[in-house]
Amino acid sequence: MAHRLRTVGLDFVETAPVRLVFAREMSAAPEAVFRTLAEDVPGWADWYSAISRARPLDDGARRDVRLKGGTRFEETVLVAKEPEVYAYRVDVTNAPGMRALVEEWRLLPAGTGTRVQWTFAADGTAAFRLVLRAARTGLGRAFRDAVLSLDRRIAA
Repeated sequence: MAHRLRTVGLDFVETAPVRLVFAREMSAAPEAVFRTLAEDVPGWADWYSAISRARPLDDGARRDVRLKGGTRFEETVLVAKEPEVYAYRVDVTNAPGMRALVEEWRLLPAGTGTRVQWTFAADGTAAFRLVLRAARTGLGRAFRDAVLSLDRRIAA
């Protein structure tokens, strides 16, 4: 059953009870990475294996994302500052125990490529927080694989 989450801002990335931060370098330039993140929302399903469908809503101000396994998110884009940061908040989800979630993709120049830093900032019930911390390794692997796939997609 879908439920509405607490409305939080970008500052939640720094204050969330659970903050999982992952970083990886890729060969694509920050501008190309940003454009793919912000402007090709349907394409996320092609490079992020956990996503089965993603579509922009309200001219890109919001997103509807479906994960493999049935989890759904209705999201609001909090910031889209090219080529530095793309962040969104989950407003509605069917994930049990979740109370607030913001994801931030920070893009930093790294030679001729980009250092991608993904922060997954969340709050929820004690059980949700415990499960999320336990899932750190799997989320890190999913991020690594997604960045590699995204880099290949941009280079093609």
